[in-house]
Amino acid sequence: MLLKCNKTIPERAKHFVVKGSCTPTPGGGCPVASNVQTTPGDMTERGCTYAGCRGVVGGPVKDVIQLTHGPIGCSFYSWGYRPHLADSDFHIKYSFTTDLEESNIVFGGEQKLLQSIIEAAEEFPEAKGVFVYNTCAPALIGDDGKDIAKIAQEKIGKPVVFFRCEGFAGVSQSLGHHVGNETIFKELVGSVEPEGDFSRSINIVGDYNIKHDIRTFEPLFEALGVRIITRFTGNVSVDEIKIMHKAALNVIHCARSATYIADMMKDKYGTPYIHVTLWGIKHMSDALRATAQFFGLEDRAEQVIEAQVAKIMPQINHYRSRLAGKKVFIYQGGPRAWHWPQLLRELGMDVIAAATTFGHEEDYDKIYENVGDGTLIFDNPNALEIEEVLTTYQPDLFISGNKERYIAYKMGTPFVNGHTYDTGPYAGFSGMVNFARDIDRAINAPVWKLVQKKARPVPGWNGNRNETSMAEAF
Repeated sequence: MLLKCNKTIPERAKHFVVKGSCTPTPGGGCPVASNVQTTPGDMTERGCTYAGCRGVVGGPVKDVIQLTHGPIGCSFYSWGYRPHLADSDFHIKYSFTTDLEESNIVFGGEQKLLQSIIEAAEEFPEAKGVFVYNTCAPALIGDDGKDIAKIAQEKIGKPVVFFRCEGFAGVSQSLGHHVGNETIFKELVGSVEPEGDFSRSINIVGDYNIKHDIRTFEPLFEALGVRIITRFTGNVSVDEIKIMHKAALNVIHCARSATYIADMMKDKYGTPYIHVTLWGIKHMSDALRATAQFFGLEDRAEQVIEAQVAKIMPQINHYRSRLAGKKVFIYQGGPRAWHWPQLLRELGMDVIAAATTFGHEEDYDKIYENVGDGTLIFDNPNALEIEEVLTTYQPDLFISGNKERYIAYKMGTPFVNGHTYDTGPYAGFSGMVNFARDIDRAINAPVWKLVQKKARPVPGWNGNRNETSMAEAF
């Protein structure tokens, strides 16, 4: 399938399919080209390996100095752009960088890195360690940051973890997730052996506490009688990461960013894991049931689920009556594109288009499984493609991230920020109510009637989104 905007880059056609009009893959999905180098000429919205490591996996750790080794722009990009909330704001409040300049590129940046680590540790003695993220510039000039990290660790007496996450290393931020998982596992996990009974303990793996998501579901697991040791990595401390190998079970929420560490723990420590989804009524219920089954706590799970569902259903039914039949376009980083169709069905809504930034083949297989025939499924969209899909499919709602909201508003399409949430939290049973509330506010806001009637027309565009796109108008 080739969009009009892609006439000059026909290679993009292999990244688009429509369910029902393709030959299924062995995994049961459609053959969507994914996790490959960006097509030349495609103005991709992907992030880099550094973004996936610093921004997603390592950045939420709340009590370490988050130090970017590179030009100051890389550090500024990663500072506070994802609201990984915690009971301490140290990791969000401060941004640290070696601020490499031209002289450092010519003569090397190793000494500046060592000096930066030592100075930061002296200035903030309360920090439990230092995470150092390598970027493109020091990687290209050959700085040995890992060796410097070892020297610095001896000098400050705290863990200094060096991440080889230079941005050019992978095709997207997905490789950064892998680097972050593997490095944290090798450098920290299992470095402390605590005493105590861990027979009914779990790790929540792959949740990053966007707008306090953990507050919605952690009490539910605790109500089962299960102890949570570590959250990987939302609202987590270094000391908790060190002992996460003691858990009896890993409960994986984000399969794309965190299955890596669960696999490594299974190989080394024999820790089993389950994949769950912590958004939505059915998904949250299934997660509690699966966890309870592992520990033989099925009766408790049903009690918790029954009480929670009864509490929220009057509100869910109210929003469902206002949202039923509405069409949705989902564009998220990875798994949310296949997590969220079920949530939307619970509100009576239909997904007509779904895309991810860095999904892999198995992600698209799951999207295929969770949407209906006729749904457009595509990989790594750019702004012009998003505009054309909004124009052609005319969804009632666009769920995406911060970068895309302005396209939606200009096109007159209601929008919900599913990436970092504008309000939230959205996880768990109570979060489902927040999710429905924000969708209702977006779709049924009176402003859309005013915009369609009063907005100044674009030159050459007659206001009919079906006839021509804004890009073509210009």
